[in-house]
Amino acid sequence: MNFLKSRVLNRKRFLTWIYFSAVSTLLVVQFALSQTVGNNANLKTANNFPSKAVKIIVSYPPGGSTDIVARTLFQQISETTGQQFIIENRPGAGGNIGAEFVAHAPADGYTLLIATTAHAINMSLFKQLGYDIQKDFVPVSLLTQGPLVLVANPKFAANNVHELIVLAKGGKPISFASSGNGQSTHLSAELFNSMAGIKMQHIPYKGSAPALSDVMAGQVEVMFDTTLSAMPFIKAGKLKALGVTGSQRSQVAPEIPTISESGLNGYEVFAWNGVLAPGGTPKAVILQLNEEIKKAMVNPNVREKFSTQGFAAIGNSPEQFTSFLKDEVEKWSKTVKASGATVD
Repeated sequence: MNFLKSRVLNRKRFLTWIYFSAVSTLLVVQFALSQTVGNNANLKTANNFPSKAVKIIVSYPPGGSTDIVARTLFQQISETTGQQFIIENRPGAGGNIGAEFVAHAPADGYTLLIATTAHAINMSLFKQLGYDIQKDFVPVSLLTQGPLVLVANPKFAANNVHELIVLAKGGKPISFASSGNGQSTHLSAELFNSMAGIKMQHIPYKGSAPALSDVMAGQVEVMFDTTLSAMPFIKAGKLKALGVTGSQRSQVAPEIPTISESGLNGYEVFAWNGVLAPGGTPKAVILQLNEEIKKAMVNPNVREKFSTQGFAAIGNSPEQFTSFLKDEVEKWSKTVKASGATVD
């Protein structure tokens, strides 16, 4: 009797083992199939992208440096992919209107943002934003990077950065113009103030053109501006250059020393442009976009057009751009805090 009970018990145990083994095997197979289907879907998405027109949002008016970068790059990508990349300008609120629009766009890669230095600054400058540049976007690639140039009225007493700092520390009231409160032209000067231990007075304008006009007229002493805007006036003798903000001299004007080498060691600021996609955009699409950008960036015509504006063509990986963006947000957060600048 005990022998029969033992055999029945062993049989039940054996059948139970068979059942759980079968279930485990089935689960493993299902997981492998799901992974394969997912990978195939991602591959199909990447291979089909772009299958329709892609909208590129520029947060500034047409004709500016960011707009020129976007049109130059995506015209080349359009030629290689055979698909339309439509530039749409959505200016306003220091770049926030365009950024917020893309942050809430479908995460499919068909709406992209051309991000700039201002978008990193805005994270600490604005108390209330409708987006988070690090949480609501996926970095695709850094596009361009270039220095600003510190210019002065030709009759201004200082002829270089060292003399400017000496004048400011000696008590001479010095004002600086900017293209707008919170723009890179503003915060670059605030960083200069902080590192030099001086306090130049900020005079904000609505754009670079009126700001430069007042510097040339002697209403304001100095200004940080893009090389694209300032160089024609420097060459015409209407402005004098005191230094460029990069770590190395600009290829556009190699005769102008860097601010770091001419009186403020360690000072470095770059204006930059990059591509961001809405958060949640499939990785396969991000990588496909990144590949197309890198191919366009090595095109000689694209590189030459960027160079004439004082920009270096970059084209890095999503991971590298993510790290760069994090550093920029942290850097400008410290500058905004030290300057006390705010917008809302």
